[in-house]
Amino acid sequence: MNQGKALALAAVTAVALPASAMQAGDAVAVPGRLSDADFYRLVSCAAPPGGECTKPVLRWSAERPIRVALRQIDPAYLGRRKHRAEAALTRALQALNAADAGFRLARVGPTDRAEIAVYFLDLETGDTIAGTGIEGVDGAEIGATATRLQIEPDSERIRGAAIVVSTSLETSAFEAAMLKQMTRAMGLMTELDAPAYAGLSALAYATHTLTHLGLQDIAALRRHYAAPAR
Repeated sequence: MNQGKALALAAVTAVALPASAMQAGDAVAVPGRLSDADFYRLVSCAAPPGGECTKPVLRWSAERPIRVALRQIDPAYLGRRKHRAEAALTRALQALNAADAGFRLARVGPTDRAEIAVYFLDLETGDTIAGTGIEGVDGAEIGATATRLQIEPDSERIRGAAIVVSTSLETSAFEAAMLKQMTRAMGLMTELDAPAYAGLSALAYATHTLTHLGLQDIAALRRHYAAPAR
Protein backbone atom coordinates (compact mmCIF):
# COMPACT_ATOMS: atom_id res chain seq x y z
CA MET A 1 0.00 0.00 0.00
CA ASN A 2 1.52 3.36 -0.96
CA GLN A 3 1.78 6.12 1.63
CA GLY A 4 -1.00 8.24 0.14
CA LYS A 5 -3.45 5.36 0.09
CA ALA A 6 -2.49 4.36 3.64
CA LEU A 7 -3.09 7.89 4.90
CA ALA A 8 -6.45 8.09 3.14
CA LEU A 9 -7.53 4.78 4.61
CA ALA A 10 -6.42 5.79 8.08
CA ALA A 11 -8.47 8.98 7.83
CA VAL A 12 -11.61 6.94 7.22
CA THR A 13 -11.09 4.01 9.55
CA ALA A 14 -8.10 4.79 11.80
CA VAL A 15 -7.26 1.07 11.63
CA ALA A 16 -5.15 0.64 8.51
CA LEU A 17 -3.64 -2.59 9.78
CA PRO A 18 -0.27 -3.69 8.38
CA ALA A 19 0.95 -7.24 8.02
CA SER A 20 2.38 -6.98 11.53
CA ALA A 21 -1.11 -6.56 13.02
CA MET A 22 -1.83 -8.92 15.87
CA GLN A 23 -4.88 -11.10 16.06
CA ALA A 24 -6.61 -11.32 19.40
CA GLY A 25 -6.75 -15.04 19.80
CA ASP A 26 -5.50 -18.15 21.59
CA ALA A 27 -6.42 -19.50 24.97
CA VAL A 28 -4.46 -20.86 27.90
CA ALA A 29 -5.74 -23.95 29.68
CA VAL A 30 -5.92 -23.73 33.46
CA PRO A 31 -7.21 -26.34 35.92
CA GLY A 32 -9.45 -24.04 37.95
CA ARG A 33 -9.89 -20.59 39.45
CA LEU A 34 -6.87 -18.30 39.51
CA SER A 35 -5.71 -15.58 41.85
CA ASP A 36 -6.36 -12.06 40.59
CA ALA A 37 -2.65 -11.68 39.78
CA ASP A 38 -2.45 -14.92 37.80
CA PHE A 39 -5.74 -14.12 36.04
CA TYR A 40 -4.40 -10.74 34.96
CA ARG A 41 -1.10 -12.13 33.67
CA LEU A 42 -2.90 -14.82 31.71
CA VAL A 43 -5.38 -12.54 29.94
CA SER A 44 -2.90 -9.70 29.38
CA CYS A 45 0.21 -11.59 28.23
CA ALA A 46 -0.76 -15.29 27.96
CA ALA A 47 1.30 -16.27 31.00
CA PRO A 48 0.36 -19.69 32.39
CA PRO A 49 -0.05 -19.77 36.17
CA GLY A 50 3.41 -19.26 37.67
CA GLY A 51 4.96 -18.89 34.22
CA GLU A 52 6.37 -16.14 32.04
CA CYS A 53 4.57 -13.94 29.54
CA THR A 54 4.39 -15.37 26.03
CA LYS A 55 2.90 -12.25 24.41
CA PRO A 56 3.61 -8.54 24.84
CA VAL A 57 1.43 -6.50 27.18
CA LEU A 58 -0.55 -4.19 24.91
CA ARG A 59 -2.73 -1.26 25.89
CA TRP A 60 -4.25 1.91 24.51
CA SER A 61 -3.16 5.40 25.38
CA ALA A 62 -6.17 6.46 27.45
CA GLU A 63 -5.62 10.20 27.75
CA ARG A 64 -8.60 10.82 25.47
CA PRO A 65 -11.72 8.78 24.60
CA ILE A 66 -11.22 5.78 22.32
CA ARG A 67 -13.74 6.11 19.52
CA VAL A 68 -15.79 3.12 18.33
CA ALA A 69 -17.73 2.98 15.06
CA LEU A 70 -20.12 0.34 13.75
CA ARG A 71 -18.89 0.61 10.18
CA GLN A 72 -21.08 -1.92 8.40
CA ILE A 73 -24.03 -4.25 8.91
CA ASP A 74 -24.70 -6.37 5.82
CA PRO A 75 -28.28 -7.06 4.62
CA ALA A 76 -28.08 -10.55 6.17
CA TYR A 77 -28.56 -8.81 9.53
CA LEU A 78 -31.55 -6.66 8.60
CA GLY A 79 -34.57 -6.70 10.90
CA ARG A 80 -34.30 -8.18 14.37
CA ARG A 81 -30.64 -9.21 13.92
CA LYS A 82 -29.64 -5.63 13.08
CA HIS A 83 -31.36 -4.28 16.18
CA ARG A 84 -29.66 -6.92 18.33
CA ALA A 85 -26.27 -6.11 16.77
CA GLU A 86 -26.66 -2.41 17.47
CA ALA A 87 -27.78 -3.09 21.04
CA ALA A 88 -24.91 -5.53 21.64
CA LEU A 89 -22.32 -2.90 20.79
CA THR A 90 -24.06 -0.25 22.89
CA ARG A 91 -24.20 -2.55 25.93
CA ALA A 92 -20.59 -3.66 25.55
CA LEU A 93 -19.43 -0.04 25.61
CA GLN A 94 -21.63 0.66 28.63
CA ALA A 95 -20.20 -2.33 30.51
CA LEU A 96 -16.59 -1.43 29.77
CA ASN A 97 -17.06 2.22 30.68
CA ALA A 98 -18.80 1.20 33.90
CA ALA A 99 -15.70 -0.79 34.88
CA ASP A 100 -14.10 2.57 35.78
CA ALA A 101 -10.76 1.28 34.56
CA GLY A 102 -9.16 4.55 33.49
CA PHE A 103 -10.31 4.64 29.86
CA ARG A 104 -13.46 5.78 28.12
CA LEU A 105 -15.02 4.36 24.96
CA ALA A 106 -17.11 6.75 22.86
CA ARG A 107 -19.54 5.62 20.15
CA VAL A 108 -19.29 7.63 16.93
CA GLY A 109 -21.09 7.47 13.60
CA PRO A 110 -20.39 4.82 10.95
CA THR A 111 -18.28 7.14 8.79
CA ASP A 112 -16.61 9.11 11.58
CA ARG A 113 -12.95 8.76 12.46
CA ALA A 114 -12.57 5.95 15.00
CA GLU A 115 -9.90 3.84 16.62
CA ILE A 116 -12.07 0.69 16.83
CA ALA A 117 -14.14 -0.37 13.81
CA VAL A 118 -16.86 -3.03 14.04
CA TYR A 119 -18.29 -5.00 11.10
CA PHE A 120 -21.20 -7.45 10.90
CA LEU A 121 -20.48 -9.14 7.57
CA ASP A 122 -22.30 -11.75 5.49
CA LEU A 123 -19.64 -14.39 6.07
CA GLU A 124 -19.65 -17.80 7.66
CA THR A 125 -17.02 -19.48 9.83
CA GLY A 126 -14.04 -20.41 7.67
CA ASP A 127 -14.70 -17.73 5.05
CA THR A 128 -12.10 -15.17 4.10
CA ILE A 129 -12.81 -11.64 5.27
CA ALA A 130 -13.28 -9.19 2.42
CA GLY A 131 -14.78 -5.78 1.90
CA THR A 132 -13.47 -3.87 4.92
CA GLY A 133 -10.67 -2.25 2.93
CA ILE A 134 -8.34 -2.78 5.89
CA GLU A 135 -4.93 -4.31 5.30
CA GLY A 136 -4.36 -7.19 7.72
CA VAL A 137 -8.10 -7.81 8.08
CA ASP A 138 -9.17 -8.53 4.50
CA GLY A 139 -7.71 -11.90 3.56
CA ALA A 140 -7.84 -13.31 7.09
CA GLU A 141 -10.03 -16.31 7.90
CA ILE A 142 -12.94 -15.67 10.24
CA GLY A 143 -14.36 -17.84 12.98
CA ALA A 144 -17.64 -16.80 14.59
CA THR A 145 -15.84 -13.51 15.21
CA ALA A 146 -12.40 -12.07 14.54
CA THR A 147 -10.52 -9.28 16.30
CA ARG A 148 -7.29 -7.75 15.05
CA LEU A 149 -5.10 -5.08 16.58
CA GLN A 150 -2.69 -2.56 15.09
CA ILE A 151 0.33 -1.78 17.26
CA GLU A 152 2.45 1.35 17.14
CA PRO A 153 5.92 0.55 15.72
CA ASP A 154 8.56 -0.21 18.35
CA SER A 155 6.08 0.08 21.20
CA GLU A 156 3.36 -1.82 23.04
CA ARG A 157 0.67 0.78 22.35
CA ILE A 158 -2.48 -0.26 20.51
CA ARG A 159 -3.15 2.12 17.65
CA GLY A 160 -6.33 0.60 16.19
CA ALA A 161 -8.60 -2.43 16.26
CA ALA A 162 -11.12 -4.10 13.99
CA ILE A 163 -13.83 -6.52 15.13
CA VAL A 164 -15.62 -8.63 12.52
CA VAL A 165 -18.72 -10.72 13.26
CA SER A 166 -19.92 -13.53 10.98
CA THR A 167 -23.42 -14.84 10.35
CA SER A 168 -22.36 -18.09 12.05
CA LEU A 169 -22.74 -16.33 15.39
CA GLU A 170 -26.20 -16.94 16.79
CA THR A 171 -28.27 -13.80 17.36
CA SER A 172 -28.73 -14.78 21.00
CA ALA A 173 -24.92 -14.65 21.42
CA PHE A 174 -24.43 -11.15 20.00
CA GLU A 175 -24.31 -9.36 23.35
CA ALA A 176 -21.91 -11.76 25.06
CA ALA A 177 -19.69 -12.06 21.99
CA MET A 178 -19.43 -8.30 21.51
CA LEU A 179 -18.55 -7.82 25.18
CA LYS A 180 -15.81 -10.44 24.84
CA GLN A 181 -14.36 -8.98 21.65
CA MET A 182 -14.42 -5.42 22.95
CA THR A 183 -12.68 -6.57 26.15
CA ARG A 184 -10.02 -8.30 24.08
CA ALA A 185 -9.65 -5.22 21.91
CA MET A 186 -8.72 -3.31 25.08
CA GLY A 187 -5.58 -5.46 25.31
CA LEU A 188 -6.78 -8.49 27.31
CA MET A 189 -6.22 -10.71 24.31
CA THR A 190 -6.01 -14.22 25.77
CA GLU A 191 -8.98 -16.34 26.82
CA LEU A 192 -9.14 -18.79 29.69
CA ASP A 193 -9.65 -22.40 28.66
CA ALA A 194 -11.15 -23.45 31.98
CA PRO A 195 -14.64 -24.81 32.75
CA ALA A 196 -14.40 -23.03 36.11
CA TYR A 197 -14.70 -19.68 34.32
CA ALA A 198 -17.81 -20.46 32.28
CA GLY A 199 -20.36 -17.92 33.47
CA LEU A 200 -17.76 -16.08 35.58
CA SER A 201 -15.61 -14.30 32.98
CA ALA A 202 -16.36 -12.65 29.68
CA LEU A 203 -13.01 -14.08 28.55
CA ALA A 204 -13.96 -17.73 29.08
CA TYR A 205 -12.87 -19.71 26.01
CA ALA A 206 -15.39 -20.99 23.45
CA THR A 207 -18.42 -19.59 25.27
CA HIS A 208 -20.69 -16.66 24.50
CA THR A 209 -22.94 -16.59 27.53
CA LEU A 210 -21.83 -13.85 29.92
CA THR A 211 -23.35 -10.46 29.14
CA HIS A 212 -21.59 -8.59 31.96
CA LEU A 213 -17.98 -8.37 33.04
CA GLY A 214 -16.93 -10.72 35.81
CA LEU A 215 -15.26 -9.39 38.94
CA GLN A 216 -11.83 -10.58 37.79
CA ASP A 217 -12.42 -9.09 34.32
CA ILE A 218 -13.00 -5.71 35.95
CA ALA A 219 -9.99 -6.10 38.24
CA ALA A 220 -7.81 -7.03 35.25
CA LEU A 221 -8.96 -4.01 33.21
CA ARG A 222 -8.27 -1.68 36.13
CA ARG A 223 -4.82 -3.16 36.66
CA HIS A 224 -4.07 -3.01 32.93
CA TYR A 225 -4.75 0.70 32.70
CA ALA A 226 -3.37 1.66 36.10
CA ALA A 227 0.11 0.47 35.09
CA PRO A 228 2.29 2.38 32.63
CA ALA A 229 2.99 0.69 29.31
CA ARG A 230 6.27 -1.22 29.45
